[in-house]
Amino acid sequence: MDAVDRAIIRHLQADGRLSNIELADRVGLTPSPCLRRVKTLEQLGVITGYHATIDPAAFGRGFRVLLHVEMAAQDSATIEAFEAEVAGLEAVDQCLRMFGQPDYVLWISVADLPAYEQLYMSTLTRLPGVARTNSQFPMKLVK
Repeated sequence: MDAVDRAIIRHLQADGRLSNIELADRVGLTPSPCLRRVKTLEQLGVITGYHATIDPAAFGRGFRVLLHVEMAAQDSATIEAFEAEVAGLEAVDQCLRMFGQPDYVLWISVADLPAYEQLYMSTLTRLPGVARTNSQFPMKLVK
């Protein structure tokens, strides 16, 4: 991967809807070689997809929570059951299995605090293997 490939990636990360002509102009190529490079980056798995960034509040999920989860058991059946259930929860935007403590970090988006409390009490604390949780609410998005 050279500097042009890195520039292509940087521009597509900033705006995945760039036309090939505009992208080519920004990275100093003509459209055909630029498109070939983008296709190669996709085939190599460097570019794995394109998505829309949404405003969570406009989508009814403006209350974000960072949930730390410590597991009571570390056996594969418990871990697999926990991860399978988390994967099916619409409110969970991201789940990271960590080395060390906590065992998991989840980013959750819901409408408001009462919606989070309901999800927390009815679902999150009842997930397989959960021993302890710690919820944190972001004050401000800085970057």
